[in-house]
Amino acid sequence: MRDLHRPGRSPVYAPNAAIATSHPLATQAGIDVLKSGGTAVDAAVAACAVLCVVEPAMTGIGGDCFALIAPKGSGDIVALNGSGRAPAAAELGWYLERGIKEIGQTADPHSVTIPGAIAAWTVLLERFGKKGFAEVLAPAIRFAEEGFPVASRVGADWADDTPRLLQHAVSREVMLVNGKAPAIGTRHSNPKLGATFRRIAEKGRDGFYTGPVADDIVKELRSLGGLHTLEDFANAEAEWVTPIKTTYRGHDVYECPPNGQGICALMIMNILSGYDIAGLSEVQRIHLLAEATKLAYAQRDRYVSDPRQVDVPVDWLQSEGHAKGLRAMIDPQRAGAFRPSDFPVHKDTIYLSCVDADGTAISFINSLFSGFGSAIMAPESGVMLQNRGRSFCLQEGHANAIAPNKRPMHTIIPGMVVKDGQVVAPFGVMGGQYQSTGHTGFLSNILDLGMDVQEAMDTPRSFALGGKLQVENTFAPEVYAALEAKGHILEHMDKPLGGSQAVWIDRANGCLVAGSDPRKDGCALGY
Repeated sequence: MRDLHRPGRSPVYAPNAAIATSHPLATQAGIDVLKSGGTAVDAAVAACAVLCVVEPAMTGIGGDCFALIAPKGSGDIVALNGSGRAPAAAELGWYLERGIKEIGQTADPHSVTIPGAIAAWTVLLERFGKKGFAEVLAPAIRFAEEGFPVASRVGADWADDTPRLLQHAVSREVMLVNGKAPAIGTRHSNPKLGATFRRIAEKGRDGFYTGPVADDIVKELRSLGGLHTLEDFANAEAEWVTPIKTTYRGHDVYECPPNGQGICALMIMNILSGYDIAGLSEVQRIHLLAEATKLAYAQRDRYVSDPRQVDVPVDWLQSEGHAKGLRAMIDPQRAGAFRPSDFPVHKDTIYLSCVDADGTAISFINSLFSGFGSAIMAPESGVMLQNRGRSFCLQEGHANAIAPNKRPMHTIIPGMVVKDGQVVAPFGVMGGQYQSTGHTGFLSNILDLGMDVQEAMDTPRSFALGGKLQVENTFAPEVYAALEAKGHILEHMDKPLGGSQAVWIDRANGCLVAGSDPRKDGCALGY
């Protein structure tokens, strides 16, 4: 239990259903759907649609989606890959012949993969929903058309990304006010996006992937030099896939398989499973997590890609023998070297957790990749387009080299915990590359240190990336000194690392325990 003398949050305890998101308006939309008889999947799509409006830097219908579902509380986890593909014309040679050496972050049409979110939402609702698009999209339509107040963290992120929005005329006009981000507490709207949501509510996936919306998106991308076609959009589909898992402290932890980096989270857990984490000091725990991160992320960058086009050695990467070999490379007293990485830095995603009254749980994540994605907005439909294609490499022989209809390596990963054949928790930790490390740190806080879900989110975070150990400013001064004494080069972060949501199912007491990260604007609610 938290110290009630200090500022903080208590977990939300609910007897029937619960949802946790990064924005209170989205959480409320999800609760309303649950109370009206909707499933956890209905609530998740409704909440995410609201987030696509009220948290526009982090997510949008021009992005991608992954989900893990536990039907009616079972441990038979279902995984959905809703990540988009490169255009069919995206031959590596085309880029090399034109001297293109890197895919740009901002206003670069080659960074835009075909959005997978709406395809994913469609099949989720068809398989696990009770409500249709018209009902679950209604709150998002209202906020897009009538406006919403800009929340604190949303406003801060919006301001940071303003220079990128200025580089595209439509984005500048729609998403800025006199060249600046809308002020915190003021209202903002995007009526064209609302109209697009209305079209999807009426026509389903075809309202996005065919007709005027697809025409608008393709026309804008082609005008900028993109290779996208209407056929690319018409062929977009989400894919049901087999989840992968490991066992950590007696709990089965599920992740989506590659092309996502969930396997990286499992590798870190496998490495840490060889240590008595509870018996270590805070400094030693931070050190081991950093060293395991360096090793696992190097493996990720080398091997993880689209398994339909590249042989990804999943079984070997998550094997105990491989974990043992990586563990042997860690010096418990000194910081090890970083392996080279060519993966682009980004930090922007939304994640939400939900459990309904029937026990169905969903772990759901949706992203544009960078803040406001590519910063390219389709002019008539109001759709901001992702820049997930920036994850591709323009290098022959690289596992993540761009190719026709290929999915890039993805950082967004939902997680699910199962014990004794029953789901225990949908959970996730957003924040770009940090997610694999974040998943491990969050679960270790609960399973090793005995924290509740809210405490596990509230603790200070660190992340080994790019030659430095990123640290939040909430550690004690002596912790920083001890880490530097071990050879870590510290990078003190201006903004906190990531954000998280979780709903823990406490069957012994017959209730749900939900938490929402204070690093964001959101909250958990239940009934």
